[in-house]
Amino acid sequence: MNIAMWVVAGGMLGWIGFTILRANAERGMVVSIIISAVGGLFGGNVVAPMLGAVADAPNDFSLFSMVIALASAAACLVIGNLVSDRFGV
Repeated sequence: MNIAMWVVAGGMLGWIGFTILRANAERGMVVSIIISAVGGLFGGNVVAPMLGAVADAPNDFSLFSMVIALASAAACLVIGNLVSDRFGV
Protein backbone atom coordinates (compact mmCIF):
# COMPACT_ATOMS: atom_id res chain seq x y z
CA MET A 1 0.00 0.00 0.00
CA ASN A 2 2.87 2.37 0.72
CA ILE A 3 4.26 1.90 -2.77
CA ALA A 4 0.99 2.98 -4.36
CA MET A 5 0.82 6.00 -2.06
CA TRP A 6 4.37 7.04 -2.95
CA VAL A 7 3.65 6.78 -6.68
CA VAL A 8 0.33 8.66 -6.41
CA ALA A 9 1.83 11.38 -4.21
CA GLY A 10 4.73 11.80 -6.62
CA GLY A 11 2.37 11.93 -9.59
CA MET A 12 0.25 14.54 -7.85
CA LEU A 13 3.36 16.61 -7.20
CA GLY A 14 4.24 16.46 -10.90
CA TRP A 15 0.70 17.45 -11.84
CA ILE A 16 0.73 20.37 -9.38
CA GLY A 17 4.11 21.48 -10.68
CA PHE A 18 2.83 21.47 -14.23
CA THR A 19 -0.65 22.95 -13.85
CA ILE A 20 -0.44 25.36 -10.93
CA LEU A 21 3.20 26.41 -10.95
CA ARG A 22 3.50 26.34 -14.76
CA ALA A 23 6.87 24.63 -14.49
CA ASN A 24 8.10 22.12 -17.07
CA ALA A 25 5.84 23.48 -19.79
CA GLU A 26 8.21 22.41 -22.58
CA ARG A 27 8.35 18.83 -21.34
CA GLY A 28 4.65 18.18 -21.00
CA MET A 29 2.29 17.10 -18.26
CA VAL A 30 2.52 13.33 -18.76
CA VAL A 31 6.32 13.30 -18.68
CA SER A 32 6.35 15.47 -15.55
CA ILE A 33 3.94 13.10 -13.81
CA ILE A 34 6.01 10.05 -14.80
CA ILE A 35 9.28 11.64 -13.65
CA SER A 36 7.86 12.61 -10.28
CA ALA A 37 6.10 9.26 -9.78
CA VAL A 38 9.38 7.42 -10.39
CA GLY A 39 11.11 9.85 -8.03
CA GLY A 40 8.51 9.19 -5.35
CA LEU A 41 8.89 5.44 -5.75
CA PHE A 42 12.67 5.71 -5.56
CA GLY A 43 12.57 7.97 -2.52
CA GLY A 44 10.11 5.89 -0.59
CA ASN A 45 11.58 2.53 -1.50
CA VAL A 46 15.33 3.22 -1.53
CA VAL A 47 16.17 6.50 0.22
CA ALA A 48 13.74 6.36 3.16
CA PRO A 49 15.02 3.02 4.55
CA MET A 50 18.58 4.33 4.32
CA LEU A 51 17.55 7.32 6.45
CA GLY A 52 15.92 5.12 9.07
CA ALA A 53 12.25 5.25 8.07
CA VAL A 54 11.33 1.70 9.03
CA ALA A 55 7.71 0.89 9.90
CA ASP A 56 6.82 -1.49 12.71
CA ALA A 57 4.88 -3.73 10.35
CA PRO A 58 5.34 -3.98 6.57
CA ASN A 59 1.93 -2.45 5.77
CA ASP A 60 2.01 0.39 8.29
CA PHE A 61 1.93 3.96 7.02
CA SER A 62 5.08 5.96 7.64
CA LEU A 63 4.79 9.74 7.41
CA PHE A 64 8.56 10.12 7.32
CA SER A 65 8.87 7.86 4.27
CA MET A 66 6.07 9.83 2.57
CA VAL A 67 7.94 13.08 3.18
CA ILE A 68 11.13 11.53 1.80
CA ALA A 69 9.21 10.26 -1.24
CA LEU A 70 7.79 13.74 -1.92
CA ALA A 71 11.21 15.35 -1.50
CA SER A 72 12.71 12.81 -3.87
CA ALA A 73 9.96 13.43 -6.43
CA ALA A 74 10.59 17.18 -6.23
CA ALA A 75 14.33 16.60 -6.61
CA CYS A 76 13.73 14.46 -9.71
CA LEU A 77 11.59 17.22 -11.21
CA VAL A 78 14.33 19.77 -10.54
CA ILE A 79 17.00 17.52 -12.04
CA GLY A 80 14.78 16.86 -15.06
CA ASN A 81 14.28 20.59 -15.47
CA LEU A 82 18.03 21.24 -15.29
CA VAL A 83 18.77 18.52 -17.86
CA SER A 84 16.02 19.82 -20.12
CA ASP A 85 17.32 23.38 -19.91
CA ARG A 86 20.92 22.35 -20.46
CA PHE A 87 20.49 19.98 -23.38
CA GLY A 88 17.26 21.27 -24.88
CA VAL A 89 15.63 17.86 -24.78
